[in-house]
Amino acid sequence: MNKIRTLVVDDEPMARERVLSLLQQEDDVEVVGECSDGTQALAAIQHQSPDLVFLDVQMPGLDGFGVIEAIGAEKMPTVIFVTAYDEYALRAFEVHALDYLLKPFGRERFRETLKHVRASLERRRPGDLGRRLLALVNDIKPEPAKLDRLVVKSGGRVFFLRTDELDWIEAAGNYVRLHLGEESHLFRETMNRMEARLDPRRFVRIHRSRIVNSERIKELQPWFNGEYVVILRNGTRLPLSRGYRDKLQERLGKGF
Repeated sequence: MNKIRTLVVDDEPMARERVLSLLQQEDDVEVVGECSDGTQALAAIQHQSPDLVFLDVQMPGLDGFGVIEAIGAEKMPTVIFVTAYDEYALRAFEVHALDYLLKPFGRERFRETLKHVRASLERRRPGDLGRRLLALVNDIKPEPAKLDRLVVKSGGRVFFLRTDELDWIEAAGNYVRLHLGEESHLFRETMNRMEARLDPRRFVRIHRSRIVNSERIKELQPWFNGEYVVILRNGTRLPLSRGYRDKLQERLGKGF
């Protein structure tokens, strides 16, 4: 089992110790370093290449946002911001932080964050078929990506979801249901408008009421009367409609 290589960055020693003590209870986490300021964090990220960084926002000199700006958001590992100030939450998600821990936080909140981290890292590992799909689609002149982030309100909470973390989408009246691992969220949008807003290099419509993330496709399995079932990496089975078979076949080649 690959361990999650983790770096802890905070200028307060007690805050670092709190995170480190909680991480020590997780068998699949390996702490590769700790830093007390942004400058140390820059060097550690570049040399250690961690999978995950717990990053304080306010630090003397180079702050957490400065670290991300210096390295580049697209090159950063997964980031969990840790701070005592909630006014930075929106900006944190704008730079693609996965979560935002508000001090003081309890063990359950911390474990919830790690669960989210594990799911996110797993979803970033594309299957062979997904890589084949993307390679073939990239040979075609791509349309610009129209949507890479969704803001979903549910039960009084606000979720910031990256579209590349979605497994599949299904129609639900005037809404769509977004599936991410064991989670699902309702989002007010029709299927046709959702399809138009998603990146066509990544998402494929396989049924009038279903869209899948091509990176999540594990295999296509023959079904009855020449039909096929799309099987995702998490085991979800979704029928492939005849009306959308040709479109998927163009991307996969003539192998089925």
